[in-house]
Formats: sequence, C-alpha cells, structure tokens
Amino acid sequence: MQRKFEVFFLEDARDFLAGLSEKARRKIIYNIDKTAYLNDPVLFKKLIKEIWEFRTEYNGIQYRLLAFWDKSGNKETLVIATHGFIKKTDKTPGKEIVRAEKLKAAYFSAKK
Repeated sequence: MQRKFEVFFLEDARDFLAGLSEKARRKIIYNIDKTAYLNDPVLFKKLIKEIWEFRTEYNGIQYRLLAFWDKSGNKETLVIATHGFIKKTDKTPGKEIVRAEKLKAAYFSAKK
C-alpha cells in the first residue's frame, strides 16, 4: 500500500500532542498514520472548504487535530496539522476553525 500524503505538525499541534498522555498520543499518531494510507472518513474528515480534521476517540475522549492540504511545489503532498483540542460538544467550535484558518494563512505567508 502506498502512502497518499505526509503529515507535518505545526508548533501548536506538537504542543497539544506533548501535553497528552503517552497512550492517547500514540493512538492519535497511529490514526493519523493510518489515514495517510487509507481514505477513512471516520478518522479524517473535511469540515469546511479547506479545513479538515483528524479524529480520534480514546477512553471516551474525542481528540481533534485540524489540518489543511499543501499541494504546492514539486514535492509530495503534505497535510499540515495546525493545532489540536479535546472536543466536548457534537459540533466543532467555530473558534477552532477560525484558529486553523489563521494558522493556515500564516503558514502560506511564511512560505512565500
């Protein structure tokens, strides 16, 4: 099976993962790695036009990392994980989507 994309974690996403228990972090990384090979909408789902979410449930807790695609340049396709949070309601909070959009804009601005 061939990997469909690579995942790059922005600092906010790395900080979120670093603050979790080892077992929760391993489960999230496992699910993210799995999505790079398989198209699984349970684990990786489009939220709005350009923002996606990696989804993991572990011990009854819903973990989310928001992300976007970077298909620019001549390199492999990247999915950029912007940041993570623990989801407490059925709907993804709007402020988290806004934060992902701001981090996306900053990423592409810095890339120029």
